[in-house]
Amino acid sequence: MQALELLLDDDTDAVVREEWAALRDRGLPSQADHTGETNAPHVTVLATDSLPATDEELASALRPLLPVPVRLGPVIAFPGRRAVLARLVIVDSRLLTLHETAVSTSRADASPLTAPGRWVPHVTLARGLPLDRVGEALALVRAAGHDGTATLLRHWDSDARRTTALA
Repeated sequence: MQALELLLDDDTDAVVREEWAALRDRGLPSQADHTGETNAPHVTVLATDSLPATDEELASALRPLLPVPVRLGPVIAFPGRRAVLARLVIVDSRLLTLHETAVSTSRADASPLTAPGRWVPHVTLARGLPLDRVGEALALVRAAGHDGTATLLRHWDSDARRTTALA
């Protein structure tokens, strides 16, 4: 998998990491449990099996669109056999423009969750949350919204297990 991810300013990153810690401290699944060196709060802009555009093409097209305001909104649980807990990102015209530019410049087949018209921007708090603990997790991270900024766009290459800063 290839992904384009927006990283958050220091204050917004800290807000998310506090929520990760609160979940972990309660014995719930948390992104804090993921100890990979590239693990950071982020908004996935594009996920795809193949990324035809070069990093240079992507950087050239997307650099002028950053930084972009990011408002963390309510917490949501995406359903499945186990839930994914996430904080929604409130969409505005600048974020939509960045998304549309990323998808068109990439020339990639976006995954269904990052395709135009279907994209649900969010910051993941936990994966693999047992369904019988969703209510507990939602009650734990009911913080108010937070206004921040996405300051950096990176390319995550899961095959090579590396990130490249683009803009």
